[in-house]
Amino acid sequence: MSPSTVERWAQARSFHHSLYPAERIAAEREQSVSVCLPARECAHTVGQIVLELLELRDSGAIDEVVVVDAASADGTAAIAERAGAVVLQESELMPSHGPVLGKGDAMWRALSALDGQLVCFLDADTESFSAHFATGLLGPLVCEQSVSFVKAFYRRPIANDGVAGGDGGGRVNHLMARPALELFYPELAGVLQPLAGEVAARRELLEALPFVTGYGVEIAMLIDVWQKVGLDSIAQVDLEEHRNRHQPLSALTPMAATVLSTIARRLEQDGRLQGFGGGPVERPPLRSVSVA
Repeated sequence: MSPSTVERWAQARSFHHSLYPAERIAAEREQSVSVCLPARECAHTVGQIVLELLELRDSGAIDEVVVVDAASADGTAAIAERAGAVVLQESELMPSHGPVLGKGDAMWRALSALDGQLVCFLDADTESFSAHFATGLLGPLVCEQSVSFVKAFYRRPIANDGVAGGDGGGRVNHLMARPALELFYPELAGVLQPLAGEVAARRELLEALPFVTGYGVEIAMLIDVWQKVGLDSIAQVDLEEHRNRHQPLSALTPMAATVLSTIARRLEQDGRLQGFGGGPVERPPLRSVSVA
């Protein structure tokens, strides 16, 4: 893949959230929209996020706000419900498929309970959340031709002595995910935040994808979408700044290992790596299984 091809994609398919205010989404959308928040111990942020999203619902930009809780002990579910969201426990979704195996599994199961033709997944631990996180991601699906999948990108300031500054967050993204994509999947080298948890997509596309069950869901989904619908069907949107809790350095090693093993699994499936036989558990495309 020549650099010019990647650059052309980045220029044509990179947008700023300000292009897509709520009023434009409400006026131009022709499909129903669900916004889903997978949540685990997010009591300090989930209430405000739900309130912001319900304003979008009231304005006609979205139809449904669903929080999928991972049995949080801090009151996340109760707070989200009081704020007005539909709250589901991940363990109660598709129980015939056994215990829930992390975020990717929760997203896969959530899809079975969402009504929207367009689906937006957002993090539930985002601080100082603004509604443009949802409208920015939905914008290319609603307003741009042939876009089927949208990733967020942003700056992630990291706190030093309690004071946020610089762009030191997203360390696994910068040190593992992007270099690995540039080496093994150079067509995706222009994707600035391949591990961003904020995505929006057409439902029929999501239902056709396998879901990696844990932390590898984002990188696997990006590769799988590219292989299924091509680079021009992918867009990325600048959401400016994203603040959430940062993991200690010791926690990043298993995260990076999961990302690397997920990429290795895809390389093995492509016939470019032999004898790996590892990687996280994956759920099959939703349309191929019973949702009971």
